[in-house]
Formats: sequence, structure tokens, C-alpha cells
Amino acid sequence: MRISLEQAASKLKQGELVAIPTETVYGLAADASNDLALAKIFSAKQRPADHPLIVHISDMAQVQNWASVFPDTAVKLAKAFWPGPLTLILPAQTHVSKVVRGGESTIALRVPNHPLALALLKLSQLSVAAPSANLFTQLSPTTAAHVEAGLGSSMPVLDGGACQVGIESSIVSVSADGTWNLLRPGMISEADISRVVGQPQQTLGNNSALAAPTPKAPGQHDLHYSPRTAMALFKDRASLILASEHLQQSGLSCAALIMGPGAQPDCHTVVLNSVPAEVAEKLYGTLHALDDLKPDRLLIELPPETAEWTAVLDRLTRAGHTKDS
Repeated sequence: MRISLEQAASKLKQGELVAIPTETVYGLAADASNDLALAKIFSAKQRPADHPLIVHISDMAQVQNWASVFPDTAVKLAKAFWPGPLTLILPAQTHVSKVVRGGESTIALRVPNHPLALALLKLSQLSVAAPSANLFTQLSPTTAAHVEAGLGSSMPVLDGGACQVGIESSIVSVSADGTWNLLRPGMISEADISRVVGQPQQTLGNNSALAAPTPKAPGQHDLHYSPRTAMALFKDRASLILASEHLQQSGLSCAALIMGPGAQPDCHTVVLNSVPAEVAEKLYGTLHALDDLKPDRLLIELPPETAEWTAVLDRLTRAGHTKDS
């Protein structure tokens, strides 16, 4: 159900859920200070209650409303990458609800870089928790149509077009002493973060005995970002093509996603340019489209295991995870 900006602001103030656009993926938004509204997120997504939610704020000045400290490391990152696809996990104020924190002592904060999302935050005068607007572990939505297909046509959706980044934000935990860890890769890379901060992330061998426990972060379930159709992942094109032949010889159908030029399997195939940012932008939309074909198997060519492909590789690996893997 598509709604206007004014309707979205009104629903949020009334404690209702609204799916909203961001530059990463569509989020299922609720007033971050309303525990009853937050509970509706967990129910609608069928999401475990111990998974923290990311709170979307309109500017850096609002960090102090949620975090007990704002270390210089975090300030540098916020100045460099907000608004944008970066989530900061910081020590939380004691008044912040355990519901939005997922029981952690930390709070996850982000300023989204989407004009409609920012307009909604300013019009409603709310901060909103907004995990991806899909059922838990399923494919994230990057269009309003994806939201409606996953959560039903009755879900109110603020339609902001297709998401431009296309995969979820990078998540960085910053301790009170300024040390940091990249908890979820995104299109802002570890190298980007290190360059801004001026120091590498903390590792297990670096004062680990004194380090605080690593907080939980969204998107870390082994099976996540997953289509309904069973997926098979391949490190090389030849193996994917061979698997396609074997499936079809067995009377099974398949569809494939490959990256870059070269030989193609004899089934419905989508070819994406071998450019990380372009693949990220189109990744979930492509997987949604292939899933809608209802083949017996999705065959996915993995990108190379290099730093620039870390985020895409993370999403595909989780999407293709099985209990036996």
C-alpha cells in the first residue's frame, strides 16, 4: 500500500510500521522510542528479539540522544560518511530501551542518504528503527514492490524508487577508547575506514584481554539475505556451466547469475558487469527477479576473494548458506 510522506509521518507518530526507502535497502520503520511499535517490527519480520535494531537519525547532533560517548574515532567517521551507508555502534545511554538495543549495552546509529528518508525524519521529528523490510533471513528489498511481495500488499510503503547502493550498510563498532572493529562489510570498506580514522581496526591479538565484548550486529546470521529458491555458489564459470548441464539432464530447471563476459550456461542467465559497486546496486533486484522465475536451483558465480568484493561476497555466501555447509 503506497502512502505519502505526510501519511508515513502520521503513521509513525501513531506507533505504526512504515516501510521506507534508504540508499541501501528499504527499511521497516517504527518510532525508535516506542517499545510497542518496536515490538511490531520483530513480529512482522519474525525476527529474534535479541537482534539489535539500527536507529536512523537525521544528523550527527542527535547522536548524543542515544550514545553515552561519541569518541573522536566515531566523530571522524560520521563526518566522513554521514549521510551514507555507515552504521556506528556506540555505548548506549542508560535510558535507551533494551528492545531497540537487543539487550546489548550498545546502540546502532546511522544517518541515511536518501532524500525521502531524511524528509520523513525531519517531518515526523522522530528517530526510527528500520531493519530491512523483509522476513528474517530472506532477500532484502530494494524496491517498494519487493516490500509488498515479501510483507504483503497491506504494508504501508513510502515509495522512493530503487535503492542506489543496494546492499546494507557497513557496521563499525567504536569503543569508548576509540578502538574500532568492522562487524559487517558494506560498500564503505575497511580501507576507507582505516584511512579516515588513521589507525587499523582492533584485532584479537591487539589488547584483546582488555577489550570489551564485541556487540551483536544485524546481518550476522549464517543464513541471511536468502531467496526462496535453493542456491548453489561457484568460484568459477566452468563449474557453474557443468552444474547447469547436470541439472537439466536430470529434468530440473535452473537460472544463473554471472559476472562479466565469457561463456554462459544454457538456462535463463543474468550477466552483471564485474564492477563491485554496480553489482551491489543490482544484486538483490537480480536475485528477486531470478527467484520469481521459480526454478529448481539458482546458480551463482562468486566474485573474486579480494577486498573490493568483500561486501558482495559476504551477502552471497550468507544467501547460499545451508545447515550442512
